[in-house]
Order: sequence, then C-alpha cells, then structure tokens
Amino acid sequence: MQADNIIDRGSIAQTEGLIRPHIRRTPVIEVDAADFGLAAARLTFKLELLQHAGSFKTRGAFANLLTREIPQAGVVAASGGNHGAAVAYASMKLGMPAKIFVPSISSPAKVRRIRNYRAELGITGDRYADALAASEVWAKQSGALSIHAFDQRETLLGQGTTGLEMEEQSPDLDTLLVAVGGGGLIAGIAAWFGGKVKVVGVEPEASPTLMMALKAGGPVDAPAAGIAADSLAPRRVGTLVYPIAKRYVDYVVLVPDDAIKRAQLALWEALRVVAEPGGAAAFAALISGRYQPRPGEHVGILLSGGNTTAVNFG
Repeated sequence: MQADNIIDRGSIAQTEGLIRPHIRRTPVIEVDAADFGLAAARLTFKLELLQHAGSFKTRGAFANLLTREIPQAGVVAASGGNHGAAVAYASMKLGMPAKIFVPSISSPAKVRRIRNYRAELGITGDRYADALAASEVWAKQSGALSIHAFDQRETLLGQGTTGLEMEEQSPDLDTLLVAVGGGGLIAGIAAWFGGKVKVVGVEPEASPTLMMALKAGGPVDAPAAGIAADSLAPRRVGTLVYPIAKRYVDYVVLVPDDAIKRAQLALWEALRVVAEPGGAAAFAALISGRYQPRPGEHVGILLSGGNTTAVNFG
C-alpha cells in the first residue's frame, strides 16, 4: 500500500462501524455568517467538542483499542492533553490499564479529565516531544502498547470517521476548515473526502507544522509555541500524515494567537459554545480573514475540542 493510500474510504467506514457504539455522533449547526459580521456565506459548524472526553481524539483512541492486541500491561500515550484524555476515557470504558504522559503546558482542564478517567498520569518536560520520549521509555520498560496521538494508522482511521459523519450531515459542503497539529485529524478527513471537498488546514502562526513540511517536501521540526501549544504544537507533522496531506489537502493558512482568542469569544457570544484555543483555530481563519469564502460558498468549520477553563461558572 502506497504511503498516501494507507487509509481509504472503505477502511474508514469499516472503522466507523466498529467504534460507533462507543462514540457520539456529534451534531452540526448551520449559522448565518452575519452573526459574526462575516460576508455572505453558508457556515456549518461540526461540534466535535461535544465528543466523549471533549475532543475528536476519542475516535482514534477507540479505533486503536478495538483493533490492536492489548497486552496485560495496558496502553501508554503521550499527549498535549486531549489525546491523553481520550485514551484514558476509552481505556476506562474498556477496562484496560493506561498511563498517560503530558507536558507541563497541558491545561488544567485536560489534566483533570485524565485523572478523572482513572489513568496513571505523568507530567514531564515542557513540550509534547518530552512527553513522547517519556512514553517510549515506559513502553519499553513495562511492555505497554503505545497509542500514538497522530502518526498511527488506527488513529488516522478513527479521526477519518469525523469526515464520514460530516459528509452525511452536510452533503453539499464546498470547503472544510480543519485545525492542524500533528495532522491526524486533517489527514483522516482528507482521505475520506479524497478531493471531493476543498480541505484547508489552519495552523497557529507560532506552530506551522504542516505548512513547513509542505514547503520542505517532508516533515521537519517547526516552532512549538503559542496559545494553542497544548493541542496544536507537536514539533513536526506525522510521517504517515504528510503524504496524505500533500495529496488531498488543498493548502494551509496561518492564524495569529489574537485571532484564535477572538474566535473563542465570538463562538461564546454568538452560540454559547465553549471551545479551547486549538478547537477554535479553524474558525479563526474566517475571523481573521486568512480564509475568505466566495459569496454563497458553503464552508464547514470543525470545532475540534472544548477542554478549557476559559469560562468560569463559579
């Protein structure tokens, strides 16, 4: 199987059938662009932040745990927070031991979720790469199975089911805006659509992993900073992700941190939707004008995560 064909619609659909009893079919909502002061376009939000454990990552977690042989030692994962919470949740539901490593930049909301799902937690280093290194050491020592956040076929298959749902719910989409960190989500979705819909990656200016990879002709180290660093700054895009993105992702736009903050605020004020910075990044492309739809264009926006303490209900 060629690198850019490591997953396809058939394998994604098969995975969707397997994980369906364990995940939520998250809703979509069509919104008037004028509600956000934007030019006339049809906007449809996919509310994946309503998924179990607060993000799309739960799809990939169940895909791994239900299709791979799990040793007695259980599983181990490295994460900026959301993948760890998803693996912890899925492991808890399936009765498997899990150890999760996160960096110190992980948000308190994500750390709390991991602990609430009864996984063993290790906080190490400042960035995702530090947590990944610690998880690899633990896997060798314990015999636990490593569940990669994005550079794993099963993870890509699980995330691709988001595209399957989106197509069923909004079959006339012209464009889909998807935030990019390691690239598992956009690669899975792009593989599902296979060019039928324009797929645009959205990255923070402070962590342009996919844009730098596309310019370099392969995954390269990128800056890993900014407001969304706990979910969109893994240092480099996945090696399995890159050929899929090169083939099926139309292009990537970069958004500044202030646009991500404005997107979070706009979602709260107009829809009462609470999105974390990484979860709001795709919408920031519209708020900032970095993506400008043509009149009447039907634009899908994936709100991918909601694990934040940005709203205080105390």
